[in-house]
Amino acid sequence: MRILVFGAGSLGTLVGGLLASVHDVTLVARDPHAARVSAAGLDIVGAESAHVSPAATTTDTGHSADLALVTVKSFDTAAAADALADCDVGAVLSLQNGLTEEMLASRLDAPVLAGTATYGARLVEPGRVECTGVGRVVLGALDGGPDPLAERVGKAFRDAGLDTLVATDMPRRRWEKLAVNAGINAVTALSRVENGALAGDDAGELAHRAARETARVARLERVSLPNRIAREAVDRVVEKTAANRSSMLQDVESEKRTEVDAINGAVVDIAAGHGFEVPTNRTLAALLRAWERGEGIR
Repeated sequence: MRILVFGAGSLGTLVGGLLASVHDVTLVARDPHAARVSAAGLDIVGAESAHVSPAATTTDTGHSADLALVTVKSFDTAAAADALADCDVGAVLSLQNGLTEEMLASRLDAPVLAGTATYGARLVEPGRVECTGVGRVVLGALDGGPDPLAERVGKAFRDAGLDTLVATDMPRRRWEKLAVNAGINAVTALSRVENGALAGDDAGELAHRAARETARVARLERVSLPNRIAREAVDRVVEKTAANRSSMLQDVESEKRTEVDAINGAVVDIAAGHGFEVPTNRTLAALLRAWERGEGIR
């Protein structure tokens, strides 16, 4: 399968690199990362280990691929969609944070699949990515139900050794992912701790409250996500990724813009549309936005 990884940062580089063991992969990334991979290949270290040689470029238009894997930051989704509109792609799969698939689907002719990924990734240096934890890719039809395209993409991922599940309940899984991210990402970013630090203390309870609020909003959107399931999902991810530094924490440490608008901010905005208040998510979003403004990155 010809796969275009659009936005090859930490996660995109790791997943794209693993796929490159058996597929024709092109990473769309920034320099010097793209230049290093193009010249010397990609080293994958950590929980997964390999040296692969995908194509790599900074050019984001004019590509042809069977699948475009979108891993850009959520605030770059519109720009990614515009660039992909100038490419010839058979299908699109988002592994982004937030509820970004609708924007992709509204701007592209190709079918859009929804996905989640719990692999831990850290871009150590140009041409070198660390797998900080083996997770799972879950993908399926955006509106749920069986989908032959999702089955083909899932097989392609499994052929490359990625733990992959093709699911028929992606609407619920998307909101469950949002609940987990709302709890874990914001709290770890603000407290500057690894995921495991949220196990069984006041910070963990804060994460639970953010996740429960998100589950309530999901139900307002007619997606069945019980509070208990959202809370248990947070606990499960905290346990399995205890040593991971969340993507939002990595952004804060690097003094980069976070994805708070697409995570906690999205929960606040969607809740407001139903006349519902989510105080924990509102507070977390306000604190992160205040930090961004203070750093001059907002």
